[in-house]
Amino acid sequence: MLVSIAKKNWILGSLVIVIVPHPFLSLQVLAQSKTFVRPQPQILSQLTAIDYFNRGLAKQKSGDNQGAIADYNQAIKLKPDYAEAYYNRGVIRNDNLKDNQGAIADFNQAIKLKPDFAEAYYNRGVSKYNLKDNQGAITDYNQAIKFKPDFALAYNNRGVSKAELKDNQGAIADFNQAIQINKNWGSLGLAFAYYNRGLAKYYLKDNQGAIADFNQAIKFKPDFALAYNNRGLAKNNLNDNQGAITDYNQAIKLKPDFAEAYHNRGLAKNNLNDNQGAITDYNQAIKLNPDFAEAYHNRGNSKHELKDYQGAIADYNQAIKLKPDYSDAYYNRGLSYKKLNDNQNAINDFRQSAKLYQQQNKMQDYQDAMNKLKELGVSN
Repeated sequence: MLVSIAKKNWILGSLVIVIVPHPFLSLQVLAQSKTFVRPQPQILSQLTAIDYFNRGLAKQKSGDNQGAIADYNQAIKLKPDYAEAYYNRGVIRNDNLKDNQGAIADFNQAIKLKPDFAEAYYNRGVSKYNLKDNQGAITDYNQAIKFKPDFALAYNNRGVSKAELKDNQGAIADFNQAIQINKNWGSLGLAFAYYNRGLAKYYLKDNQGAIADFNQAIKFKPDFALAYNNRGLAKNNLNDNQGAITDYNQAIKLKPDFAEAYHNRGLAKNNLNDNQGAITDYNQAIKLNPDFAEAYHNRGNSKHELKDYQGAIADYNQAIKLKPDYSDAYYNRGLSYKKLNDNQNAINDFRQSAKLYQQQNKMQDYQDAMNKLKELGVSN
């Protein structure tokens, strides 16, 4: 008879998009460039387009985004070909107002007026990325790099979009270029580029290479909780569960609300047969994120291994409620029903998991579910 092995789910951190730190706004994560153009102020008896632009820039710096937009509107009214005003208004719409479509319209106009405006292409690419248009984003990053070949951030973000499209080798090539150019980008930028390259290597199952890059990311940014979490995942893949737990501990220390790190630490404890410790971590992950389907699922796995089959089924039920196409949850719930000799419910779950596995092109898992059905006397 086949051994009943529950299927588990690990949770990775996210790819990071980095913004340009020009000239006075600080570098952040998952936003767009802050490149502001500063014309020389003119002292006139009446406000000019440049005056409105510079006043808008001051308001933008102080966080008065609506006031800044009003001034950029006036600058554009007085000077309809003011590419920089369209550009800065687009930056505010995208980063502060989350109006990606409005931002794209402004960047379009900036590019129309100034066809070699590398930063406008770059930021339009970020807006498209935010709208999940990765191909469109790549096209814009290509243009940004064409007009500014040493644009490390554009290489980094093009790598992010390539990775989102599963082109991890292409992504690594871009992250390599970002790191090579990046010597004067600063330690934070290097941390993000190494981190993203490590994640691409992780997806290619190069766990040692991923760990090396996460090491570098942590060197340049010692409080990088995501890098600790993902280095832990790579260590898990190499069966270094204790090393993984050390990394998850550090990720949680740096980010106490890091639900995914609690979840992943629970999985590592489960691998070490510490199911009670695993359940404690899953409980915390669910407390921090009540919609965390994977945490319910894997808590169910630990309860299953402790022979609390009813408790396991309750957790699988919740995982399926949150994620109706959760094939592993159906399969593992089938295992728990089978342990309770509730063969009809077990058959129903193995059938549903087989159907979902087939739809998801997980053919080995599909075969596992079909084998379970055969054990229960079901031929198809």
